[in-house]
Order: sequence, then structure tokens, then C-alpha cells
Amino acid sequence: MSETLDISVVIPLLNEEQSLPELHDWIDRVMTQKGFRYEVLFVDDGSTDKSWSIISELAEKNNSVKGIKFNRNYGKSAALNIGFNHAIGQVVITMDADLQDSPDEIPGLYDQIAKDGYDLVSGWKKKRFDPIMKTIPSKFFNFVARKFSGIKLHDFNCGLKAYKQEVVKSINVYGEMHRYIPFLAKGQGYTKIGERVVQHQARKYGETKFGLERFIFGFLDLLSISFVSKFKKRPMHFFGSFGTLSFLLGTLITFWVIGRKIYEVQMGLPARDVVDQPLFFLALVAVIIGVQLFLAGFIGEMMTQFSTRKNDYLVTKKTGFPE
Repeated sequence: MSETLDISVVIPLLNEEQSLPELHDWIDRVMTQKGFRYEVLFVDDGSTDKSWSIISELAEKNNSVKGIKFNRNYGKSAALNIGFNHAIGQVVITMDADLQDSPDEIPGLYDQIAKDGYDLVSGWKKKRFDPIMKTIPSKFFNFVARKFSGIKLHDFNCGLKAYKQEVVKSINVYGEMHRYIPFLAKGQGYTKIGERVVQHQARKYGETKFGLERFIFGFLDLLSISFVSKFKKRPMHFFGSFGTLSFLLGTLITFWVIGRKIYEVQMGLPARDVVDQPLFFLALVAVIIGVQLFLAGFIGEMMTQFSTRKNDYLVTKKTGFPE
């Protein structure tokens, strides 16, 4: 049986060879000063530099360091998801590897989970050192995310977060959903979500891995997660409702067109053939779409009964884990 630790620090990374030794030493210093039993899980998301070699060296020197390496770049969500799967700390902390997140924030985040009883605490980089082309779109998307989710956070995408272990074990982070982990947690019933102002540091090494396209994808992901969180367990409620309305509307119009034709014939009035009326074909299309939507909801209901959690990414190496 695995040892239970106070804290697991999950750090996704891509080509961060310069910052890793400094980040490790900083985390170790904070943990030692506070007397925490901890582990650091470095998840190498397909780095092409010397990041994995450095992680392996750190794991040899410090048995609290563990590493996982993907065979290629799968994205931050995949890295976080597999880190969550392996974490054994009672409190799980996530942070970026670029030294913009300060390990000095860890004790405060830990206390809010372990002592104050929060399910999830998200960092808020109130004072940021990012360029305006990054901060302005970020403010907009955080505003939209608050409106969609009902969660009052200023910075959904802050990499520095703390969770109860049970929270990270109950969610499946995929695609680009790492931006909306609080939304995922809320969907699983973890509603005590807090916020903490954290220090944001200017990037010391390398350059940002994210471009403006992440905001476009972020908006699409928000729409997706809003839909999934509401209808994941009851797809028939969504597809079945629209399908039933479309089917009934099409059926009523069809009977009206046919009934009008019969009435005109019996009254000796000029009457167009039913198949000459575009409305008749639109009604048939509505009936067909209604049936398809209803079937989609039915199939969705069956799929939810047999859905399983699955990882679609390949781990090629691990270090620091028990054999």
C-alpha cells in the first residue's frame, strides 16, 4: 500500500531544462522548513531538450522526486491528468515549471485545504508581469467563464492551485480543459471553491509556450464543458427534448397540409398537390431530424451507462516510483 503524504506537487512541463533545478531546490527548501511529507511529480510532456535527464538526476538525489515522460507532446491537460492519477498526497498542488509560480505560496494553499476545509483553491495573480496582449484577453475569458460556471474566480487559468486528493481523483482532465478544472470539480459536487492572491513572477528562462489561439480554443472548450457538465449524465434530456419538438412540429404541419388538401378538394376549391408544396417537404425534414435527435439521445444514454475512464496518451518513461 502506498504511503500517504501531506502534499503532492504536480508540475507539467515542456522544455524547461533551465528552470528545473532551481524550482526543485526552492520547493524542497519550503517543504523542509515546514516539515511537510511530500512528493514532486514532474510530468514531461514530450520535451526535446534535456528536461528528462535533469528530472532523472533530481530523482536520484531526492527520493521525493518522481518523473513521468510522454512519448510526445499531448498538452497540459494530459500531463495534469496523469499526474493526478499518480498523486498520493492528501493535498495536491499544481504549478507551472517556468518559475512564474512561487513555491512560497504552497503552505498557505495547503492550509486553506487542510484546515479551512476548501475542496479547491485557485491562485489569483492580481499583479501580473505578462504583456497586455495576454492580460486583456485573459480578463475577458475569465469574465465569460464566471458567467458560464457561476464560480466567482478572477483567474481560472492560473497554474497554481490546490485540491483535496478526492477532487483530483474524481475528475478527468482532457483536451484543453485544464483551464476549467474548477468547473469540472463543481460538476462532481465539489462546490467549496476558494481563491488566494498569489505572487506572479516575471519569466526568468525561455519563452511562453502559448499563443493567442489558446483564447479561441478556450472559448470553445468553455462551451463544450458547459454542455457536458449539464447533460453528460442525461443526454436524452437535451437531444430528446429538441427531437420531440421537431418531430411533433413536423407531424402537425404534415397533417395540416394534407388536411387542407382534403378540405379544398371536397369544397371544390382549387387545390395544389401536396408534393408541390415546399412546406410539406420542410415538415418531413423536421420529422426526420426529430427522429435522429431522439435516437442520438437514446444512444447517448446507453453510452453513459458503459463509459469508462481512459487515457489515450503513451508514457514512455518513469523515474522515482517504487518498482
